Amino acid sequence: MKPIALTLLLIACLSHAARADEVQVAIAANFAAPAKQLAADFEKETGHKVQAVFGATGKFYAQIRNGAPFEVLLAADDETPARLEKEGAAVAGTRFTYATGRLVLWSAKAGVVDAAGSVLKQGGFDHIALANPKLAPYGAAAVEALATLQLLDTLQPRFVQGENIAQTHQFVASGNALLGFVALSQVMTDGRITAGSAWIVPAHLHQPIRQDAVLLEKGKGKPAARAWLDYLRGDRARAVIKSLGYEI
Repeated sequence: MKPIALTLLLIACLSHAARADEVQVAIAANFAAPAKQLAADFEKETGHKVQAVFGATGKFYAQIRNGAPFEVLLAADDETPARLEKEGAAVAGTRFTYATGRLVLWSAKAGVVDAAGSVLKQGGFDHIALANPKLAPYGAAAVEALATLQLLDTLQPRFVQGENIAQTHQFVASGNALLGFVALSQVMTDGRITAGSAWIVPAHLHQPIRQDAVLLEKGKGKPAARAWLDYLRGDRARAVIKSLGYEI
């Protein structure tokens, strides 16, 4: 390579590095797999780094209100970002729905969950796992679906609650609970459920699980935080999100 060309390349690389920054993101546990894939692509495209923490939306709310250093929130609902915006902890006008989640009744074992979800009425299981409905929107959706089916009172004594949807999935995957309500994204790859048996809960049985993103006050004026939110709105990110079990 000629000296001039090499010099220009080095200047371009140094300029890119100088612009690169880090964004601290709190991400709902159900979105862990897509977020990791998206973050890797985002980092290649922009040079910015995503420092992600995964957990329950309800806990993130409390942490943000108590000064946690998060700059962006990817929630599992639309109420928490709206509440943070109203309370002045998020930047007005930056909130948008990045995905709509789907709830699924899943067992790690084949043949346990039928295509109509009739296993809920038939029984044959000691425990059914779900995320804590007070902290996790997917848990709240599961409770609402069971109430709509008039099965809540019958099945509530069998509940095993995870702190978040990731822990709930682990309960089922490990066999500690024969079946449970998890996010479709946790058991789907390339548009299909890859293991066990499942019933995708009809959307009319619970309120839509609209998952909103918002720029937090600590991310105001941070280029990496703005870039991450812009990236999530792009066609490439939307295609990945859709392929992993979400509606757009």
